[in-house]
Parts: sequence; C-alpha cells; structure tokens
Amino acid sequence: MKSKRINLWGLFWAVLALLYFFLPMYGTFEFSLRMKKGVYTFLAYEAVLADPQFLESFQYSVVMGLITITLSVLLFVPTIYWVYLRVPKARPILEIVTILPFIIPVIVFVFGLVRTFSRPPFQLTLSPAKTDILMVAGYIILCMPYMFRSIDIGMRAIDVRTLTEAAQSLGANWVQILINVILPNLRIAILSGALISFATVIGELILGDYLFRPALGAYMVRIGDSKLYEPAALAIISYALTWTCLGLIQFFSRGGTSQQQLTGR
Repeated sequence: MKSKRINLWGLFWAVLALLYFFLPMYGTFEFSLRMKKGVYTFLAYEAVLADPQFLESFQYSVVMGLITITLSVLLFVPTIYWVYLRVPKARPILEIVTILPFIIPVIVFVFGLVRTFSRPPFQLTLSPAKTDILMVAGYIILCMPYMFRSIDIGMRAIDVRTLTEAAQSLGANWVQILINVILPNLRIAILSGALISFATVIGELILGDYLFRPALGAYMVRIGDSKLYEPAALAIISYALTWTCLGLIQFFSRGGTSQQQLTGR
C-alpha cells in the first residue's frame, strides 16, 4: 500500500511537471498559428523565415556559436588535462571560477564588459570586428559552466595519468597525447558541452542587445516590439533548436555508452 501511494505521488508530480513545461509551449504554438483570423496557418513562421534580418541574425549566431565552441575546447581541454595531471588541488578553485556565470547576473557581467573594453587601452567597441571579439569572449564566459562540467566529467571517466604515461612510453609528445589520446576519449563529453553551449549562444539576448550586434536573441527582442504573432513563432523555433540539441546529446551519449560496453571499457 505504501509503495502504491509513493507511485501515485510520483505520477502526480510527473504529470504536474509535464503540464508546467508543455502547457505554455502549447499555448505559444497555438497562438502562433492564429495570424489569419479563424484559420490555423503557418503564416507567422513563413514571415519569420522569409525575413532577411532573421536569416542574418541566425547565420551570425551560428557562426558565433561555432567559434565559441572551438575556442572553448582549445581553452578548457588542455587546462583541465593539466590540472588533473599536475595540480589536482587546483580543481576546486576551477570549479568555483567556472560557476561564477551562474552567480553574477548576465546584465551586470555585460555592463562590466562594455565599461571595461569600450575605453582605452582596449576600445573593442569601435568597429564590428572588434566587437565580435568581445562577443565571443563573453559567450565563452557564459558557456564556461557547461563546457567545463562536461569535459570535467569526461576527464573523470578516464585514467589520465595511465594514458599519458603509456603514450609517453611510446614516444608521444604533449601535443600528440592531447590530440591522439585524450581528445578521442572525450568526444562524447565535448559534444555534450558543445551542444549546450550552442543552444546558449543561440538563445542569449543581453550580450547582443547591449553590444548592438545582429544576434538572434537581440532580433527576438526587436521583433517583439512591432509584431504580434511572429515572436510566438520565433519562440517555438528557438524551443525546437534547444530540444534538438538536447536530443542530440542524449543520442550521442547512448551511442558512446553502448560502444564502451562493446569494447569493454
């Protein structure tokens, strides 16, 4: 009787959670189809996808996301590898530093970036190219908790010291060890962090809005000032991109787990 009561409570909370997450999404989707009175149509989606500003913003955010992922991998993989191998006592410090984007409000962080790097000697807001550098740096910091946690979990799952010593005994240098030994064992962890980081860059709005760059998040804010149904359609598109990234993480994680079971690792 007690276990049955627990199962009923678990079912109740599961249904409540599903309603909490999916009812607003359903309401937004249903509203986005009402652009033509009395008929459900995809006119709002067609208007968004045909808007040149949307295509420009989406392309810009995709490029920024790919650059952010590449630089994050180049930064965090060697750093975390070196910490695990040489200075494991520094790992708690890294954990505290990488969680700061969750503690400091994004608006405060962006305001600090603008105040610091818009004046001499840096002045990174004088041209679009320099502002893009500041954008990428900001994205890397905002994605730092996700990328660090993913790589850190992957690094914990392998014996870093043994793999390094084995590679060194075969004559490999540090670059070869990172590229040929460490990175292949972290591919699932890196992919998970990359997809979460990509979804973060696509949906981030404050950084692009305050730095006046054509990011997708800033476009979503601007279109909401003058349109009614298109923002709802854009929200559903953004949801779809985020859930696609989460689905890819789940798919590739399962593939990596099954492969490890087959190889006995």
